[in-house]
Amino acid sequence: MRLLYVFALILAVRLASVFVVKTYYVPDEYWQSLEVAHKLTFGYGYLTWEWVQGIRSYIYPLLIAGVYKLLALLQLDSAELLVLLPRILQAILSSYSDYRFYVWTGKRKWALFLILVPWFWFYTGSRTLANTLEASLTTIALSYFPWYGEGSAYLWLAAICCFLRPTAAVIWLPLGIYHLRKSRISAVELILKRFVVIGLIVASAGIAIDTYWHGRLIVTPYEFLNYNIFHNIGSFYGSHPWYWYFTVGLPTVLGINTLPFLYGIMETVRKPEKFPICKQLLITIFLTLVVLSTVEHKEFRFVSSLLPLCLYVSSEALSRLSYRASRTVLWTIALVILFGNALPGWYLSTVHQKGPIELMPKLRQIAQEYKDEREHRASILFLMPCHSTPYYSHIHENVTMRFLTCEPNLQKQDNYIDEADRFFDSPKSWLNSHIPVYPRTALPSHVVLFDSLADKISEFLGNYRLLHTIDHAEVNKLVDSQALVNEWSSAVGATPPNIASILQRLQARTGKSIKVYQRLRAGEENTYNREEFQAAAEQPEQLDDVGILSENQFN
Repeated sequence: MRLLYVFALILAVRLASVFVVKTYYVPDEYWQSLEVAHKLTFGYGYLTWEWVQGIRSYIYPLLIAGVYKLLALLQLDSAELLVLLPRILQAILSSYSDYRFYVWTGKRKWALFLILVPWFWFYTGSRTLANTLEASLTTIALSYFPWYGEGSAYLWLAAICCFLRPTAAVIWLPLGIYHLRKSRISAVELILKRFVVIGLIVASAGIAIDTYWHGRLIVTPYEFLNYNIFHNIGSFYGSHPWYWYFTVGLPTVLGINTLPFLYGIMETVRKPEKFPICKQLLITIFLTLVVLSTVEHKEFRFVSSLLPLCLYVSSEALSRLSYRASRTVLWTIALVILFGNALPGWYLSTVHQKGPIELMPKLRQIAQEYKDEREHRASILFLMPCHSTPYYSHIHENVTMRFLTCEPNLQKQDNYIDEADRFFDSPKSWLNSHIPVYPRTALPSHVVLFDSLADKISEFLGNYRLLHTIDHAEVNKLVDSQALVNEWSSAVGATPPNIASILQRLQARTGKSIKVYQRLRAGEENTYNREEFQAAAEQPEQLDDVGILSENQFN
C-alpha cells in the first residue's frame, strides 16, 4: 500500500507540471511529435525536412496519433484536448519511470526526494519530446538492469531507446559490456540469444513501421546518424566547444543537484568498493559525455537521459550521509536542494518564453471566427525565427499559414542562406519580393512577429492594425549576466562567450513581446496605425518602395 501512495505522490507532481509548465522550450516538442501526429490523423499540417528525408521514426508520433484518432472518433477533438492529452500521457509515463527509479534505488527517501525536485525534469518531464521519452525509458530500463543476479528485460527498452535516438547507444554500450562481464551466462550465449535476438525484433518492428509510414524502405536510425553525425547537419543549428557538456550542459541540467552529485563522485572515488553501481554509472556518464562532446551541435536536452544516473549517485551518497549527519544538517541540505530547484523551475515554467503558448489560443480564435470582406478565412504569416511557435496542432483549423523556413543546406549549394536568414538580413526586400500588396485582400489577413521587428517593417504594417501584444521574455536583462559568465569561464579555464554579441543577434530576431496584426478592412485606413507609424512615415528615404506582385506567393 505504501508503494501506491508513493506512486500517487509522483503522479500528482507530474500531472501538476502539465498545468504549471506553460512556456516554450524547443521546437521539437511540437514539430517532431504533435504536428506529425496531427497530419497523420487529420490529413493537414506540416512535416519538417527531417520527415521528408526520413531521419525520424514514426513510433512516438503514432502513439500521439492514436490519442488523436480516439478523440476524433468520439468527436472530442478540440484543440485544447489535442494539446493537453499528449502531455498527460507523457506525464504518466514519466511518473512510472520516477516510480521505477524509487524502486531501483532501494526505496530510499532521498531517492524519492531527488527525483521529484529537479527543476529540469519538472520543466521537461511532461513535454512531448523524444528526449523526454528516451529519459523515461532509460530510467525504467535501468531499474530492470541486472545489477545483482541475472535478467535481460531491460534490453527491450534499451533497444527501443537506441532505435528512436541512436545516440542512446553511448549509454547502453558500456552498460551492456558490464552486463557481459558480470553475468554467469557465457558472453557468446548472452549476445546471440539475448542481445541479438531482442535487437533484431525491435529493429524489425521499427523498420516495418517506418517503412509503411514513410512510404519507402528506410532504416531511420541509419538516416539519423548519416545526417546528424556523418554529415554534421546539426552544426547548421549551432556549434559549441567540446567541453560544453562538462562545464555548462550537465551542470545546468542538474542545477543545484550538481552539489550532491559532486559529493557522490568524491565518495565513490574514495571508496569504490562500497559504491559498485555508482562506479559503473560514473564510467557510463563520463564516456557518454565524451562521445557527445565530439558532436558540434549540443543542447541541454541531449543529456537529459543522464539525469537518472546522476541522481542515483547523489541519492546513494546522501543516504549514507544520513547515518552520521544530524537532522539539522540533513534538513538544511534538503531545503537548499528544494529551493535551489524551485526558483529556476518556477521562472522557466511560468515566465520565460511564455509568449508562444499564450499566443496560440488567440490565433485559434482568429482561425475559427475571422472572415474578411470577401468572406475568406484567415491566412496567417509568421515573421519570426522558424518554428518559434507551435503550429496546426494548437490551432486545429485548416487555414492557410506560412512561416520562415530554416532547412539546412541539404543540396550542398554554394553560399547557401536559408529563408529565415534571408528575411532577417533584409526584411523589407523579402516582403517586397514575396508578399503582394495589391489588392489588399491578397495580403495575409494576420501577421505574427516579435516586437523588435515592428519598426523595421513599419510601412508594410501600415496595412495592418495591432490586435494583440503578448509578453514573452525579459531578454534585455540577460546582458547583465556577462560578468557572471566571465567568472565561471575563468574558473574552468575556458574562453568566455560574448553574451552581448550573442544577444544582439538574438534580440534582432526575438524580443520581449509577440505582436499580432490584423489586415485593415476597407474604410479602416484612417482609423488604425496612423499614429503608430507616423514617425516612420516622416522619413520616407529610409523605406523601400513596396512592390506589387501579380502572383500571390503567400501560399
